Amino acid sequence: MTGKGIIEMSIRELRRLKAVQEAIDKHITQRAASSVIGISERQVRRLVRAVKEQGETGIIHKARGQVSPKKIPERKKEGILKLYRDKYLDFGPTFAAEKLYEMDGIRLSKETLRKWLVEAGLWSKKSKKTSHRNWRPRKERFGEMAQLDGSHHDWLEGRGPELVFMAYIDGCNQRSVRQVLRSRGYKASDG
Repeated sequence: MTGKGIIEMSIRELRRLKAVQEAIDKHITQRAASSVIGISERQVRRLVRAVKEQGETGIIHKARGQVSPKKIPERKKEGILKLYRDKYLDFGPTFAAEKLYEMDGIRLSKETLRKWLVEAGLWSKKSKKTSHRNWRPRKERFGEMAQLDGSHHDWLEGRGPELVFMAYIDGCNQRSVRQVLRSRGYKASDG
């Protein structure tokens, strides 16, 4: 609550209050109210009881405005940031969190450390820059940029001599071996 006579609610709580009020006024059933606001009937009964006892404020979550019991104290946070500045300044948040645990016995989520480092101005999200690719200019004629590769292997599995499989690609026009063979009058199978 913010002041005398003023109730602060989220949109979600306002929707819940409307559905619960309609259930209290018997315009809809508690089952219908539970499906409207997406909670169980048991939760609707609990909210109905709270609104009847406390009024509209009964719908507001009781933990609002309270500090989380899991929150790391500010003093400890400053100590961790000082340690980061002294020992791990050139580390990223993930590696620094691992080293804080390994070397100093401080267990801390990498995302918590990342958030703290961003707030302190010690880390910024670095976007990965895509390297510009300079394509080499096309060659004027077929065969000027041919790429050949060979593979020595016992392709006949002991039933004959060792053979070499040769692959040929014309990098000029990016034509495949099949296209080259067809262009030279050979029949290249598709299989």
